[in-house]
Amino acid sequence: MKKVILSALAVMTFGFANAQEGNGNGGFSKGSMFVSGAFSIGSEKTGEEKSSGFEIEPKFGYFVSDNIAIGGKLGYASVKSEDGGVDVADNTALTVGAFGRYYFTPASQFSLFGNLGLDYRSIDYKLEDAQAKEIGVNLGLGLSYFVSNDWAIEATWAGLGYTSNDNGGDGAEKTNTFGLGADLRAISFGVVYKF
Repeated sequence: MKKVILSALAVMTFGFANAQEGNGNGGFSKGSMFVSGAFSIGSEKTGEEKSSGFEIEPKFGYFVSDNIAIGGKLGYASVKSEDGGVDVADNTALTVGAFGRYYFTPASQFSLFGNLGLDYRSIDYKLEDAQAKEIGVNLGLGLSYFVSNDWAIEATWAGLGYTSNDNGGDGAEKTNTFGLGADLRAISFGVVYKF
């Protein structure tokens, strides 16, 4: 089902891109600002194992030129798990990030962009009384399609990434992760508000 929706969105976007360009419907320019972000909440139960959590991560961007946008994000996440009434995990995370984007056709209703991001995350493992620090860098692609003058649908794909986690320090070995995500099923969709 996800592939069908993605295919339909791609066909619709590419089909209308040329026809809609230049009609004054949306687009970015120097001085434009936008907000987007993420919010999720969920729970899972299998037998006596239960887990629940939420995450919020607003993002703000500003166009310093017609093609280049810079911005930042601030996020908070919490996950709790228990097994048979006994707590097995109680973790929180605070994320601070910065990003830069290059839009190839920013004034159009439809635009492709490259995204470079840097994130710092502090993870608090409350039950273990430990804290880990994580730094990540990612490089990806995105598509922006304005459905009105102020609202756009955005699809992003973080293709290349590196993460370093100190696993709580104090002699713990670091975990370094590098990956090239060629999985097109890992595309994220979102909504952007321009003002």
